[in-house]
Amino acid sequence: MQVDFKFLGTGTSQGVPIIGCTCDVCVSTDSRDQRLRSSIVIQTESAQVIIDSGPDFRQQCLRAGLDRLDGLVMTHEHKDHVAGLDDIRPFNFRSGLDMPVFATAAVQEALKREFHYIFRPNPYPGVPKVVLETIHEDPFEIHGDRWWPLPVMHHKLPVLGFRVGGLAYITDANHFSDLALERLQGVDVLVLNALRREPHLSHFTFEQAIQWAQRIGARKTYFTHISHQLGRHAEVELELPEGIALAYDGLSDRSTGPEYRLDYP
Repeated sequence: MQVDFKFLGTGTSQGVPIIGCTCDVCVSTDSRDQRLRSSIVIQTESAQVIIDSGPDFRQQCLRAGLDRLDGLVMTHEHKDHVAGLDDIRPFNFRSGLDMPVFATAAVQEALKREFHYIFRPNPYPGVPKVVLETIHEDPFEIHGDRWWPLPVMHHKLPVLGFRVGGLAYITDANHFSDLALERLQGVDVLVLNALRREPHLSHFTFEQAIQWAQRIGARKTYFTHISHQLGRHAEVELELPEGIALAYDGLSDRSTGPEYRLDYP
């Protein structure tokens, strides 16, 4: 199964550069050091889907030239992953359709609280049109493509990564569930968060991410959700083992690997 993808954002919750910061990374003129909040667009033969709509969602869609969206999938309820939900309106207007938003019950509760005007019985004209699709740990489908949730933990907060075809995307995690590791078997391309070098309460460090990437053994691993504390892109890249790379905003690639199967291998 061919899965094309593009990184819309690869930064941490504050983005890079950080407001007011004059560190070497934040003042870098290398475009790869300029990171919007983490998000990715996934394209298959059947559908074009974005994972997470953070505060930079509008800018990301414009920069990527997106004019169609078949669904929005949410990893968790933190603002740097959901704050841009209002900006799905142009997709509503173009398609004339409500936008399917795939999220857990906990994430839906947060969306209804933060975007209460969307979900009122008689909403104001022109608000985003949303259809909430409840997901759990069971696989679900978007236009015939099977998506496999990958349960992970972000300190004490449950978060979902996702696998579609041979691509797996995991952000905001510092612990894998057994189910996630099982569903990562045979994965072709892995995207994994690697916040910084120093220990963190709720994210994998650079070294931990390398260790997990090598254990999982994908053909290619990209690190995302990167802080300015990690270092300049060009310099950090030189430290990475073969098959592992730092993602950057606008990077495109594809997976042609196998889909996960319940009877794997």
